[in-house]
Amino acid sequence: MKAAETRPLGRTALRVSQLGFGGAPLGNLFAELTEADAASAVESAFASGINFFDTAPLYGHGLSEHRIGAVLRHHKRDSFVLATKVGRLLRPQPATDGGLYRNILPFAAHYDYSYDGVLRSVADSLQRLGLARIDIVHIHDVDVWTHKSQAATDERFAEVMAGGYRALLRLREDKTIGAIGVGVNEWTACQRFAEAGDFDCFLLAGRYTLLEQEALDNFLPLCVRRNIAVIIGGPFNTGILATGAIAGATYNYRPAPVPVMDRVRRIEEICHRHGVALASAALQFLLHHPAIASVIPGARSAAEVRANAAAFEAPIPAALWAELKHVGLLRSDAPTP
Repeated sequence: MKAAETRPLGRTALRVSQLGFGGAPLGNLFAELTEADAASAVESAFASGINFFDTAPLYGHGLSEHRIGAVLRHHKRDSFVLATKVGRLLRPQPATDGGLYRNILPFAAHYDYSYDGVLRSVADSLQRLGLARIDIVHIHDVDVWTHKSQAATDERFAEVMAGGYRALLRLREDKTIGAIGVGVNEWTACQRFAEAGDFDCFLLAGRYTLLEQEALDNFLPLCVRRNIAVIIGGPFNTGILATGAIAGATYNYRPAPVPVMDRVRRIEEICHRHGVALASAALQFLLHHPAIASVIPGARSAAEVRANAAAFEAPIPAALWAELKHVGLLRSDAPTP
């Protein structure tokens, strides 16, 4: 596989590099970055041929958008594809709590999936990015993972479909944005949106990986039938599929539980026998599914960008996938060479 090779984004005219750039780390996810490291990460990705960059207002409460825009706006606009998200408005408030994000900008994030809220969110993002259009806008975090209960999620779903979704249709019509998507942590949430509206793509974080393949049951086949593109975020399940089952390895933003550590160790052993790095298997596995257009691991530096690209392009023998399926570590119906 080649990182810079592009695939069509579903029914749209957009083409995205198979390996994209996940912008959450540029919001100081887990640890603070210098401005120089953030800029060099974006420049390195662009220089390597990666054309797809993903960010969100949540990431550092505007910091990731500022940092990505500061680099990309100096390049020809048609040379990259940029995605951001809606669902949170940022309001000035000093010393706010950024949760997983360190030393965030002095803004608090407030949920707003209304028609006017989404129009305001897109306008704010355009200003932070320093750009006149955004290629993909995802409805962000309408899932139980974020809102903690089905009732609260249902309320947000109703709010966005009655309001924010209509705003995005208007923006797509007037070409302020190119495509409408949904970015969530649950494939069931993606499927719910797919059945309720006209979406071009979905950004699914962490729910189709070497460790999890339940999305094969219904969601991914639905996307193939409707020619809806899927972008995979969190391909390393927030760490463990990159680091391996080491002390302190993380899974879904928390210390990995024992069963996950054990499963990853078994996958690592098979990868080692075939001369394949775990990170390479984790990244390349995803692009064998016909619905998936791009995978977007995060990167905190130019070195991490280069490491992701090298892992993505390393050769993998078909025998690796066959053995993982034979021992039950990979679903037999998962697409592989």
